[in-house]
Amino acid sequence: MLYYLFEFLEKQYQLPGAGLFQFLTFRAAMSVLLSLLIAMVYGKRIILFLQKKQIGESIRDLGLEGQKQKAGTPTMGGLIIIVSTLLPVILFADIKNIYVILLIVTTLWMGIIGFIDDYIKIFKKDKEGLKGRFKVMGQVGLGLIVGLTLYFHPAVTIKEKDSTTITKNFKVEQVYGEETKAVRTNVPFFKNNELDYADFISWMGEGAEDYAWLIFIPVVILIVTAVSNGANLTDGIDGLAAGSSAIIVLTLGIFAWVSGNIQFSDYLDIFYLPRVGELVVFIAAFVGALVGFLWYNTYPAQVFMGDTGSLTIGGVIAVIAIIVRKELLIPILCGIFFAESLSVMLQVGYFKHTKRKYGEGRRIFLMAPLHHHYQKKSYHESKIVTRFWIIGIMLAIISIVTLKIR
Repeated sequence: MLYYLFEFLEKQYQLPGAGLFQFLTFRAAMSVLLSLLIAMVYGKRIILFLQKKQIGESIRDLGLEGQKQKAGTPTMGGLIIIVSTLLPVILFADIKNIYVILLIVTTLWMGIIGFIDDYIKIFKKDKEGLKGRFKVMGQVGLGLIVGLTLYFHPAVTIKEKDSTTITKNFKVEQVYGEETKAVRTNVPFFKNNELDYADFISWMGEGAEDYAWLIFIPVVILIVTAVSNGANLTDGIDGLAAGSSAIIVLTLGIFAWVSGNIQFSDYLDIFYLPRVGELVVFIAAFVGALVGFLWYNTYPAQVFMGDTGSLTIGGVIAVIAIIVRKELLIPILCGIFFAESLSVMLQVGYFKHTKRKYGEGRRIFLMAPLHHHYQKKSYHESKIVTRFWIIGIMLAIISIVTLKIR
């Protein structure tokens, strides 16, 4: 809300320096500092509250080293991430911005689903938590809201270059024209790096582009569901999900910055997305919240994020990637999530196949998700987490490099 207060004061009284609150970099810096402070200072109080209420993790015996010592560790720590993100966003972001609204809705929506799941596990003593079909219904519901909003909302636009403008020197120059509605995205590593979802139904004939939502919305639903589940599976050892997510979100912040800046988007030859720059404030708060939470979540963890945190993280990452039109980069940028999910699918699929074929189920990995496989191979979880972070940083660099290498 400080954003609107200083905006009003600047316009009304032309106060010197008030315009700083409209300066994106300044507001992003304030946002990350405040979220980090909230997570580190008040995070401890939340952990003590969770301990007092005996909201501890119920550990299933998987035969992993050091597993039993984690029993009773406070969970639902995702509340730290949610609170530490939303407070700075409300203070420093333009909360009338459609993209900021979508991310606030995503944070609360997925946070509630994760909270219900954790609540059932802890207080109802049901280790399975929320039934899978209800969890998927929640993810599909969010995907539907996000897809419909991005497709139909008038403020979700792009600005395209117009090469027909002739200057006084009789030179043809490319300038940005009017804002237009389009369901286009960037394709990494290709020179002509644009993909229009409407092309998939062009066979329908003239006017087919009006029905591009038939492709776009299911894609959004698939991405939201897949990434949130991937983040959920990654949350298995201390610091892995939070650290990997911080790297991913920071990278998406770079994409939001360049896509929302007309000079950078022009230089990099990517879509200029009006109003997307405001996402940087939200992303800064989210990164600060993740790093602040990581202070208490690194080995040995004083708190677990639970599904309250992991589902929220996955949902936010998916929605940001879709907004900045980098959803096709998700298999690379979110490679850790992808590998964890793939390991589970391969393990389950191969086990069922061999059971039908040989009468006995066989496994590809010692245990899935992937990080448990390395635990079974006697790697210390700190080493696993650090190496996964290093891989995550490498994947983030590759993702950033796609801005120029085509």
